[in-house]
Amino acid sequence: MQSYRRNLPHIQKDFTPHFVTFCTKSRWILPPEARDITIDSCIHDDRVRYALYVAVVMPDHVHMILTPLIDRRLCETFSLIRIMQSIKGASARAINQKLNRNGPVWQEESFDHVLRSSEGLDAKVEYVLQNPVRKGLVGDWHGYRWCWKRANAACGDETDLARKYVAQDAFVRGLHARCGLHSSFVDGHR
Repeated sequence: MQSYRRNLPHIQKDFTPHFVTFCTKSRWILPPEARDITIDSCIHDDRVRYALYVAVVMPDHVHMILTPLIDRRLCETFSLIRIMQSIKGASARAINQKLNRNGPVWQEESFDHVLRSSEGLDAKVEYVLQNPVRKGLVGDWHGYRWCWKRANAACGDETDLARKYVAQDAFVRGLHARCGLHSSFVDGHR
């Protein structure tokens, strides 16, 4: 388990979904073209740096549920801080360029929460998807164009993802052995 601290404590647990929220600087309302850029940035590294289950871009904040994947080059899990820097940095540059503006788009901090198995991934995915409905932006999340959901991210289809992570676990054990790394995950201390 990795931990880092800025103003908020951040804990990352390997092979576990994380609920992440980040907000615009001064709660700036993102225009539609900025939300388009942001949802594209959230999806961009899916299955490369992280497995993305759901992403929703609200007018002034973003919710995502993701599981960091393995950086095979470095023989370690991608850190949440690197993932968030990538998403926020790429989207901010593109937004500023598109809107002919400069300055920060996002608050420096992000809120992240390791999902416990008792919380249920399906329920959290549904919670994120219902955010635009709860805010009165649409009557049904399907009508909100800044929602993205993995086809099997909810509704009881976690089996395929679970199989994938069991296979990834086996891969990581071999990778760690080849790289000569110690891993608390490999030793069973999740």
